Amino acid sequence: MGFECVKKIAEADFPTRWGAFRILGFEGQTDAARPDCGPEKQNGGRTEGLVALVMGDIHAAAPLVRIHSQCLTGDVFGSLRCDCRLQLELALRKIAVAGAGILLYEQQEGRGIGLMAKLRAYELQDQGLDTVDANVELGFAADCREYELPAEVLKLLGVSQVRLITNNPDKVSALESAGIAVVERVSAEVEPQETFERYLRTKREKMGHILESTFESAS
Repeated sequence: MGFECVKKIAEADFPTRWGAFRILGFEGQTDAARPDCGPEKQNGGRTEGLVALVMGDIHAAAPLVRIHSQCLTGDVFGSLRCDCRLQLELALRKIAVAGAGILLYEQQEGRGIGLMAKLRAYELQDQGLDTVDANVELGFAADCREYELPAEVLKLLGVSQVRLITNNPDKVSALESAGIAVVERVSAEVEPQETFERYLRTKREKMGHILESTFESAS
């Protein structure tokens, strides 16, 4: 998959409880399809949006960057089925402490399968499947996310090197394949909760996420 005609749509001041950001909206047109993913990825030619929160001087040194996939249930409703909101807040805190950085918020609900399919996956998880097997049972890939749009936005922002806040090696590989150098991987581990311990174990054991300290502290 690739993105064409990535452009900035809007930019404004954005005060938050973590500090003052600029909020920028971007759109890109994709030219490929993903038949094993949600309906928004099945047809070529769709437009996808991305929001960037930018703080401080992002060109003096490789900035902290977080690519965060939209999670309505976690980010908005505070779900403890996942660690998404905690990771989002962790990233914003780290950027604020550093005084500079970028949070890229991408519209890839449910690892790219869409909100309604994600809720169907919740049903299957309630019946005993883990988060990966639930996606597969519904006919999707375990992870449908793509990271070309964040990479293109970083290029538009004039950023070629980043310190990436992530536990997911696939994000590191995707950015480097797109021409963005990841000079450091910064952990996005959060304090584990009983409600999402199995979710984290599945991410570590089936998706290769780096979560060593989480389970060391729990043991």
